[in-house]
Amino acid sequence: MKKLLLGCIADDFTGATDLANNLVRAGMRVVQTIGLPDQPLAADIDAVVVALKSRTLPVDQAIAQSLAALHWLQAQGAQQIYFKYCSTFDSTAQGNIGPVTEALMDALAPLPGSDFSIATPAFPDNQRTVFKGHLFVGEVLLHESGMQNHPLTPMTDANLVRVLQAQCRRKVGLIDYTVVAQGAAAVQARMATLREQGVGIAIVDAISNDDLLRLAPALKTMPLLTGGSGLAIGLPANFGITPSSTASALPPATGWQAVVSGSCSLATNRQVQAFIQAGHPAFALDALQIAEKEAAGMDVAAEVLAWAIPKLGQGPVLVYSSADPTVVKAVQAQLGVEKAGALVERTLAAIARALVQHGVRQLVVAGGETSGACVQALAIQHMKIGPQIDPGVPWCYAQTEAANPEGIHLTLKSGNFGTDDFFSKAFARLA
Repeated sequence: MKKLLLGCIADDFTGATDLANNLVRAGMRVVQTIGLPDQPLAADIDAVVVALKSRTLPVDQAIAQSLAALHWLQAQGAQQIYFKYCSTFDSTAQGNIGPVTEALMDALAPLPGSDFSIATPAFPDNQRTVFKGHLFVGEVLLHESGMQNHPLTPMTDANLVRVLQAQCRRKVGLIDYTVVAQGAAAVQARMATLREQGVGIAIVDAISNDDLLRLAPALKTMPLLTGGSGLAIGLPANFGITPSSTASALPPATGWQAVVSGSCSLATNRQVQAFIQAGHPAFALDALQIAEKEAAGMDVAAEVLAWAIPKLGQGPVLVYSSADPTVVKAVQAQLGVEKAGALVERTLAAIARALVQHGVRQLVVAGGETSGACVQALAIQHMKIGPQIDPGVPWCYAQTEAANPEGIHLTLKSGNFGTDDFFSKAFARLA
């Protein structure tokens, strides 16, 4: 593999795909790895996105995994490092966004400019904007968007300077929209001023793609960038790369179609209902049901597979555990947050693997934790990024022993992304 232009570290699997999608749309040839590779990649590519499952890990584990990814990317010659997190800035009061960012900055310390970095989760294509340091989801502030009910990383404050400062020992500042609107020179001047004031990390406003495109040239020589996937739209141009349709080419799709959904976000709940209302077959699961069946010695994955096989020849099927926040909280109260989540993830991953083993070759997975569990169950090591379905969500192609020799097309959808008809749209897009 030739020397990498951009080395990316993502804190979950759907977020990694989201980032890779924007890089591909801007012309980069991108491979996404599932976890840390144990050897160099042979492909002739411009960027690698290392997908970790570190968003909700204990801080020390998240740091250790991120540093290991950094060292591997450095060994591949990566010219710039990009730490990617969710466009809703998902984290707890302790991290992991702040601690991982600072650990990466410390590790890059010998490089000029590594004493300062920026942070922006802005992704205007998906209605994530940052104004005066506050994160908006559509027309509402982050903590009014439904993210305050997230089962693992509830977000109750939209002030990103305040949220990030609580996680960092470095001083956190702001580059607001009035500066960004003036272009790269003004952004660089503001960064110099913040450095003089002792600031190590700056939240950057962006309310449109134009803001992100104006911001990108100011970041050309910065060793470490952090942000959501929106920041990626302007970076390939820094390396002289322009958009090209060949960057997203995938092999032709074959086989049956299925959706596995574990996200309980408002967007995914709407997508589930739209799919069912369109007349497609669906199998609902919840953690209490799974626990009861397992206690009775039942194989839940085998039960779902027996239901699905007669239907797959007629069109896509859906298996889902998505539910509204009140139902999720009731289940968590009985089983505990971690046990409920792990039980659902493990079961959906086993179902996904069984479906692929029995002929599904087009698989949509909804939810970050669910996506991580499914790709690990399928033992997928890396994916080629293909065409976009909706902003932030592309089709991908991967080899897996469960689908030998033809491989599998799959899409890993963040819970909050996609239009209401996303599931049906995805299969139509691939066709």
